[in-house]
Amino acid sequence: MTAKSVSQTREHPGLVRAAWLTALTMTLIVAQALAAQARESFADLANEVSPAVVNITTETVVAGNADRSPIVPEGSPFEDFFREFQDREEGQPRRTSALGSGFVISEDGFVVTNNHVIEKADEIIVEFFSGDELAAEVVGTDPKTDIALLKVEAEGPLPFVQFGDSDSARVGDWVMAMGNPLGQGFSASAGIVSARNRALSGTYDDYIQTDAAINRGNSGGPLFNMDGEVIGVNTAILSPSGGSIGIGFSMASNVVTRVVEQLQEFGETRRGWLGVRIQDVTEDVAEAIGLEEVRGALVTDVPDGPAQEAGVESGDVIVNFDGQEVEDTRGLVQQVGNSPVGKTVRVVVFRDGKTRTLKVTLGRREEAEGTVSEDTTEEDEAPAEPKEKTMLGLTLVPLDDALRQQLDVDETTEGLVVRDVDTLSEAYEKGLRAGDVITKAGQENLSGIAELDARIEEAREAGRKSILLLIRRAGEPRFVALPITQDE
Repeated sequence: MTAKSVSQTREHPGLVRAAWLTALTMTLIVAQALAAQARESFADLANEVSPAVVNITTETVVAGNADRSPIVPEGSPFEDFFREFQDREEGQPRRTSALGSGFVISEDGFVVTNNHVIEKADEIIVEFFSGDELAAEVVGTDPKTDIALLKVEAEGPLPFVQFGDSDSARVGDWVMAMGNPLGQGFSASAGIVSARNRALSGTYDDYIQTDAAINRGNSGGPLFNMDGEVIGVNTAILSPSGGSIGIGFSMASNVVTRVVEQLQEFGETRRGWLGVRIQDVTEDVAEAIGLEEVRGALVTDVPDGPAQEAGVESGDVIVNFDGQEVEDTRGLVQQVGNSPVGKTVRVVVFRDGKTRTLKVTLGRREEAEGTVSEDTTEEDEAPAEPKEKTMLGLTLVPLDDALRQQLDVDETTEGLVVRDVDTLSEAYEKGLRAGDVITKAGQENLSGIAELDARIEEAREAGRKSILLLIRRAGEPRFVALPITQDE
């Protein structure tokens, strides 16, 4: 700057401010233009990730021809001819094909897709963006999350994409879905994250909802963030017509990565198993047991398994698992499932107005599923004499041998049978019905009506407004809290 310009600057400081503001304004305009351009075009991202996205074609051999619909209209002169043709075809094996999508996650050829895309397939062909095709073998599948891991053998390293952190995705973030919609080949669609942590029907569901167009054939394809990372696997759509209406679901990558790691290592999933049946804690349940916060997982039953060995009891509320707070049953199931088999964890339970810590060595869920613990203990005591009483909106009688046989209840079970329910009572509103068996009240076992009366009185003396009952229906347990009144 010359002496003259310095002098002018000192004499006119407003010129400096004006110049500075002009420069700042131009910088902001350029930045906004670049950001707008980035939002308006996904071309660079599509070019970057397309080589790793694949189309998947499966073929399955099915026996016979289940479709017996007529080939020609009834009464046609050709009806007999085509019936003979159809009869000859009946029982002959046929090949059916299906289409889906997937993506490569390693240069040595591991491919992720949906389990339902390749389920029961006899042949799986993976088509790359270049047009090359390779046969794929199934490494492992997980029907619970609808994830499958495939492997192809290529002559050289393959282009691949990496998983991102799905927990960092925010509602409103831009995303891009890629796949093979309706068999039309490689296709991209863009949208935003519409919602997080959606649950559909599975135990381990954690879906990202998006309005990026997802149609049949997109199943198994990737959902990308703007960094080119996979944050979801496109799995399902919500639609009355079968076409996209802007509500699609992608299984969150943080769920998928754990499944893929286990499939790579073991060829199967190995999830932790605690060994309890649970239900959510409601406000009335929390009040009935003196729990200050409405959170945790209420234990309804403890069959033979790790939890029983560690001392977990029916009626306990699990409030902390392995150092993490338990918000509800869904959270606990996911926490346990994500834990290594054989790990010893600290489980904090709320029982009798205070917390206690138990150490549980986790089993394996896959080994435990489908097994039923049978108690062979015989009971020689004579059944209690039936004595009917109406209370809590319920007409109750003691469970005897005749009722056990009628309701198909194990002979060792003790409790009260619901003979009738007042349709205007809260018990009816909460789903109690005739034939239900009440086995616990106030977290203590029941064998007669007198014991229920005593539990109600104890709850009233403790200032409780309701009492917690353990109800069993067709062998399935659940807790229900019912209000207690002064005239009970």
